[in-house]
Amino acid sequence: MMSSGFTNAPITRTIIITSITLSILSSLTDTKPFLPLSIRPHLLIYAQFWRLITWILAYTSSTTVLFSSMTLYQLRSIERLWGSRKFASFVLSTLPYTTLLPPLALILLHILSFGRINTLPSGPTAIVFALLAQYHAAIPYVYKYNISAPIPSPATNGQAQTQANQGAILTSKATSYLLPLQLALSQLPGSAIAAAIGWFVGYAYRLDLLPGAATWRVPDLAGKRKERERFEGLRRRMEGEVGGQGTGTDVGGDGAAVAGARRRGVAGQILDQFRGVF
Repeated sequence: MMSSGFTNAPITRTIIITSITLSILSSLTDTKPFLPLSIRPHLLIYAQFWRLITWILAYTSSTTVLFSSMTLYQLRSIERLWGSRKFASFVLSTLPYTTLLPPLALILLHILSFGRINTLPSGPTAIVFALLAQYHAAIPYVYKYNISAPIPSPATNGQAQTQANQGAILTSKATSYLLPLQLALSQLPGSAIAAAIGWFVGYAYRLDLLPGAATWRVPDLAGKRKERERFEGLRRRMEGEVGGQGTGTDVGGDGAAVAGARRRGVAGQILDQFRGVF
């Protein structure tokens, strides 16, 4: 049964809330002009190299915020498949690549296009498409269906015309790519550059082409706490068992002493009373 909402997907929920909150704050504080990245004038004239890092923080358009949030909501199945620890490790380990590679690609295309490609819109589009690449590779489709259009064929020997169907075969996951497609085409050509780089980073992660990204994991603080609690309970249980064994030994020693005293008889007990006097 498919879980509803953000059940077992706390990292996805955090990313969506953070993205929406930063986008709203950029609008309220009137800082939208500081988010997009342009080769000219931001880098070449004003030398605002800090935009190479801050461009990924928030969107400047409510439409892109909506498309990004709905896409991430669909991709929460990746976190449920991997677990929150691996999902968070993927996002953090690929963050340097999804942050720095799109501006570098923009600089290269700016040179090759003689300045025609100049602007990279802000927002975590590259992260969304890196996750979308994992969704494409890891989540199987449920069914296939065919979208076809009738094509009339010419009549032969006076017979009525027949129709041959020709179309495209799609899967149950096809509609999941409509929102990301809208996000990639929202602010061309910069949005398409970020989307392509994110898709490339996602598949490079699967092929273990990113140094250290596939093997690095965030510290498992919850697991360490549970391990400490387990060992603490084991220690208390062992101490209780040792204490119980010591009590049983004392009781056994007292019983042996009483039995020895009974075997010595009454005369031996009377002599013990006067032994200290002599």
